[in-house]
Amino acid sequence: MAEEVKLFRTWSSPVALRVIWALELKGIPYEVILEDLSNKSSLLLQYNPIHKKVPVLVHNGKSIAESLVILEYVEETWKQTPLLPEDPYERAMERFWAKFGDDKVLPSLWNVFNKQGKDQEEAIVPAQENLTYLEELLRGKIFFSGERIGFLDLAFGWLANMVSVFEEVMGATVLDNQKLPSLSAWMKNFMDAPIIKESWPPRDKLITKYQALREARIEKEAPK
Repeated sequence: MAEEVKLFRTWSSPVALRVIWALELKGIPYEVILEDLSNKSSLLLQYNPIHKKVPVLVHNGKSIAESLVILEYVEETWKQTPLLPEDPYERAMERFWAKFGDDKVLPSLWNVFNKQGKDQEEAIVPAQENLTYLEELLRGKIFFSGERIGFLDLAFGWLANMVSVFEEVMGATVLDNQKLPSLSAWMKNFMDAPIIKESWPPRDKLITKYQALREARIEKEAPK
C-alpha cells in the first residue's frame, strides 16, 4: 500500500520550505495542501489543534507539527539521503545550532524588520552578532553540513532568501557581504542548488507581502 504524505503549508511560509526540501532530497512523494491562515481549514485545526498553524505533516493519518520536529521525523522515518551526520556529537551540534536559529537569529532579524530609525540601528547590532556566529560555523565549508546540503542547511534555509527580502523592504543592510563572506557564499550556493531553487515563492509577491506587514506595524505603533 502506498504511503500517504500530506503537507499543510502557506504559499509564503519560509519554515514550511524546510519540510519540502527534506522530502524532495529524500525522494518522498507528497501532496501539498495550501492554507489561508486568515481562514484556516477544519483539517488544519484538526491536525494541529494546539498551535493552529503551518507547517503540518500528515503521514498515514498521523500529524506532526513544528518544522524542526517534522525534519527530525522525516529523517528518522526515511533513511535514504541522510540529513544528519552519524556521529552523535555532530548530530547534537546540528540540533543546537538549528534551535539557535529559531530562538535567536530569526527573532533578532524580525526585530530589525519591525523597527525604524535609531531603534532599527540599535536592533541591527545583536542581529549581526548572531550572524557572526554563523559565519564562524561556516568557515572553510561549502554548506553547514559540509560538502552537501544537510539538516542544518535546511534549518537555516529561510535565511538565504528572507534576509534580502527584508533588506529590500526596509532599505537597510543587515548582512554585510564583506564582513560575512562565508555566510554570503553559503546563501548563494544554497539558493542555486536545483531542488532548493525550484521551490522559492515568487520574490515580487514576497516583497508586496512584507511591505504591507511593515507598513501596518509602523502605522500601529505610530503615536496617535
